[in-house]
Amino acid sequence: MPGPKLMLIPIGEVPQEILTWLRDALAGHGWSATIGPGVAIPPQAWNAQRGQLQGDALLAALRKAGQPSAHRLLGVVDADCYAPGLNFIFGQASLPGREAFIVLPRLRPSFYGLPMDDALYKERTLKEAVHELGHSMGLPHCPYPLCVMHFSNALAHTDRKKARYCSRCRALLERLQEGENGR
Repeated sequence: MPGPKLMLIPIGEVPQEILTWLRDALAGHGWSATIGPGVAIPPQAWNAQRGQLQGDALLAALRKAGQPSAHRLLGVVDADCYAPGLNFIFGQASLPGREAFIVLPRLRPSFYGLPMDDALYKERTLKEAVHELGHSMGLPHCPYPLCVMHFSNALAHTDRKKARYCSRCRALLERLQEGENGR
């Protein structure tokens, strides 16, 4: 039985290879994912002083994308982003809500002047996708450092955690989904 319908939405130019890989990797986490039509980066998202995109504007663009057949929308953006009060973000989500997105540049070792490591980059991408989808389903940050829902304000935190929910978060997610389905 396929899992919840998820649509990956490229925001601006995003390499097809990472979208295809992420779609397939999320299947191992219970998601039936497809790659939807891309959306343009909204001009109001750009903050020239910071040289970054503002995350709330990207969530708004995803809301406007529609796609009523999808249970969740996961945007993927290949440009540096921030949220108010933060220097940068790896992703952002409506909590709870249908929309979330992940940010690729800071997940790449090459962003920090290191040799590119595709396996590490993909692992980080999957962790951030699962994390933001968890937020979209109502999960808060988790105090357990190995849980995918643990807050990452440094890449070392992302690298340390696993790409799955801890038992506490799985139980909470189950309760949230029961409430969402009206059981």
